[in-house]
This record gives sequence, structure tokens and C-alpha cells, in this order.
Amino acid sequence: MSIQRFGQLNVRHMQEIIACKYHYRRPLHSINGDLIMQKPDSDRNPPTQLTRRVVLKQMALGTLGVLTIPHFGIGKSLEGQVESQEKVTGLLIRNGLIVNADGRREGDVLIRGDKIVEIGRDLPAPANGRIIDAKGLQVLPGGIDPHVHLSRPWVDDLTSGSMAALAGGITTLGLMSGLSKGETIIDMLDRNTATIREQAITDFMIHSIVWNPTKEIIEHLPLLASAGQPSIKIFMMSEHFDKKTSEFLSILELARGEKILPMIHCEDRAILEAAKNVLLAKGQKSLKYYAASRPTSAEMIATQKAIALCEAIGVPMYFVHLSCESALRACADAQARNLPIYVETRPLYLHMTSERFQNADGPIYVGQPPLRQASDVAALWRGLASGAIHTMGTDHAPWTREQKLDPTLDITKLRPGVNNLQVMLPMLYSEGVLGGRITLERFVTVTSTNAAKLFGMYPRKGKVAVGSDADIALWDPGATRSVRAEDGFSKAGFSIYEGWKVVGWPLVTIRRGEVVYENQQIKGRPGSGQLISRNRWNEFD
Repeated sequence: MSIQRFGQLNVRHMQEIIACKYHYRRPLHSINGDLIMQKPDSDRNPPTQLTRRVVLKQMALGTLGVLTIPHFGIGKSLEGQVESQEKVTGLLIRNGLIVNADGRREGDVLIRGDKIVEIGRDLPAPANGRIIDAKGLQVLPGGIDPHVHLSRPWVDDLTSGSMAALAGGITTLGLMSGLSKGETIIDMLDRNTATIREQAITDFMIHSIVWNPTKEIIEHLPLLASAGQPSIKIFMMSEHFDKKTSEFLSILELARGEKILPMIHCEDRAILEAAKNVLLAKGQKSLKYYAASRPTSAEMIATQKAIALCEAIGVPMYFVHLSCESALRACADAQARNLPIYVETRPLYLHMTSERFQNADGPIYVGQPPLRQASDVAALWRGLASGAIHTMGTDHAPWTREQKLDPTLDITKLRPGVNNLQVMLPMLYSEGVLGGRITLERFVTVTSTNAAKLFGMYPRKGKVAVGSDADIALWDPGATRSVRAEDGFSKAGFSIYEGWKVVGWPLVTIRRGEVVYENQQIKGRPGSGQLISRNRWNEFD
């Protein structure tokens, strides 16, 4: 018996492992991160038998090392299987309920390559194609999460983040990225493009973070739109924002001229500092007091200031992770005056309140801004239904449970962010659509269509339509599961929603015509995702 070593595992190797296991009916085992086909005689390192799910999960967590298997001469047959799969000429989704932002219809969706080529009834099956019977399922556009963090210091990379997203029906992600030391904006875009080509399974867009507006950044800003990534993120609570007001105004004026969409984190630094100092003077430093350290007044005043800049300069504003009723009211008033104000909220603010900070595990819920009151939660749900809120974004910024519960953390030292990618859409579906708060069409609007329009990807993305990318999630409205850490693909390894009963889950996720998630398993390979070149800002409909 000869031994074949494959080196570091990738998805192709994993597919071969699984094919090998099921063809020869031999169990796979793991010793110290290495996979072996045959159980060793020694009990000094008892092996762990690897199921298909365990292999997928350990790959996502980066805990598998090298592959060592007996060589049975299976390479040619496996290659033949893969080649035959790649020769599939089309995909027909039959008898589903097709839902877009503007309505629903029953029918079939025919996909060739990466595009939807026909929608109708009783469409003929493609030769050498695959048919998915979607009777009883809903055919929705792939979700678009415009706001994620998938680099250090957070624990997810673009592969594990993609896996979590696809398992939750999301096919496109908006990656926040700042400049590394010595980088130009184009250097940053090139670096992220290379990472996407290596790691991504979902498609991506890139938002450039402007933390400190140096002269070089201002001069290079117009290159973003030319490079197909016309969006920037600005932090109003940054120490630079008030000190460099004229530079930020120059950036906003450039954004208007170059049709770049500014994304704004609205919290006023002076109010945050004052609130924190009051608590410190009382000795109230622990994260039990986190909500009080970042009051709604800081968010409301910063929101009002950003709206004033929008009105004065004539530049659109996209407000990230809005959390409170007073800030939403200010945005709704501005929208009523026809100002180009667009609002994103995140799932954290729809499902929980600040009472969580009083629990022993309170630090795991820390995000920026913090959890709010029940009245704020109700206002956000109303805003989703009315149209005052345009998009849902996770602000996925995952840490492990141990990192979040670090006893040295307090209101002066934070690890903000939570793991949300895999459950955002199912929970919104369960509590929003099935809970009677929003319609199914509104669900599609806020999870896909509006983001595609706002970020220059519509109608390529955000719609199940002829000519659009075949980004589709097939939803089972009756599928019922409890959120469990062991089902998650994020490297965070836990969920703040552990044990929540959720009804309505995607069974199949298709990205540009390829089935990349099915039966709770990831099918797509790292590097198959793309950086989407986007159009410049255009007036939002």
C-alpha cells in the first residue's frame, strides 16, 4: 500500500476525500490535524472519525492539516467525476414561487452559465443540465450584505465569511477595508483583489475606509470610482473628524463630483467622551454600563450633523448600523424633504435590548453603537416596513467567545462586533415575514434589491430577472431549526442567538449559476468568488 500526501487541504482535496470515503466505504480519521484513511494500530493518539460535516467544519476553522491516504489509483475516476460536473450546460429551477421586490409569480427559472436566461412556465430542461424541483419553495434573489469585516483582528477571513454568508442565503458581501501603513488607495484595492481571488466564495464589493484624510488620500479618492469601487466609509467618532473638518468637507465634495457614496458611522466623539468620563468618575467602568457610555444622544446629534452636511453639500449619505428611534426620526424627516439619505440597520438592534449587558455574558453583545431600549427596537421594525430603513447589514465583526469575555475589557477598552452572517436573513424572515412585521417582497427589498441599487450593481444583482446574475436562494418557509454553534461556519465558534428557534431557512444557495450551498454543506470553492465592478452613484429609485 503506497501513501499519497496532498499537502495543505483545499476544497478540491476535500471533495476527493469525501468521494474516496464513500466509494470505498472506509472511515476517515484525524490525528493531530492530519487526515488518514486507515485507522492506526496505536491508541496513543486516538483518532477522530471524520464525517462530511466535520470535514467541512474543520476546513472552515482551519484545523485540518495535511491529507495522508492510501493510494488506490482513484485519481482518474475522481477527475472524471469533476469534469463531468463542470460540463453541466444549464440549471433549471422548476415550479418555485419567484419573489422580487415588486411582486411574485409561480414559474421556472432557466440558468445558463452565470446568467438567468429565461423565466416562464413549463420550460424545457437543458441538455446535460440539472433540474431542481422547487415546488413549495420560494425563489429569492441572493442576499447582499453591504457591511462586513473579514480581516484581522477579527477571526473570520474571506473563506469562512463566505461560507457563513452562503449558508444564510447571502451571495454578495461588502468588505470594509482601511489602508495598511504605506499603502495608497489603489494598493489597498489591489491587495483585497488578490485576497478575493484566493479566498472568496461569495462575490464582493470593497468600501474604502477613510479614517484620517491625508492629502494623498484626498488626491487619490477619484481613483475609486474609476476602479469600480465608488464608496467610502467615514467614522464621525474618529479623533480626526472634528480636527480635520475642512479635509472631510473636501472629501464629501469630491464624493459628490465623482459620484462616490459616503457611508457614515454616526456617533459624536465629544458626547461619547463626556458620557464615559461621568461613568468613570462614579467607578462604573465595567461593561454593564456600556449602553450608558454611548448614549442615543451621541448618535442622534451626529446623525443630524451628517444630514446637515448632506443638505449643504448636496452629497448622498448612507448611514451604517443605525440603532435608535431618535436618529431614525431625523433621517425620516430628511427623506420627507427629498434629501438623499439612506439607512442601514443591523440584526443586533432588532432582536435584543440593552438589558443583555446586565447578564454575566453581557460583553458578548457589545457592538458600536450598543443595544438600545425596547422602544428603539419597535421603531426600527416600523422603519423596515415603511421604507425609512433601506438595507440590512450585519456589520459582521466576529471574535471568539473567549476574546469577547476577556476580563480586562471595560468601557475604555472594547472588542466590538458579533458573528451575524449566517443567521441574519433566516431570523429576519422568521421574525419579520412570518411574524407579520414585513411582507416577503419587503424582505427581498431590504436584504438584496436596495443594496444592489445603492451600490451600483442593479439589475445585475438584486433581482431574479432575465439577464441578471444567477444569484438565487431557495427558501423553505417551513424549515425549522434552532441556532446551534456546531452548525455555524464562522470561526467565532459560537452564536449570540444560541438556542433561538428560527422558521424559514435557505436550502440551496446559487451564486452566478453555481450551486455553492446545499443540504447544509458548502459546495463552492475558495477563489470562485469575484470582485464586482460597480457603477458610480446614481439617483436611487
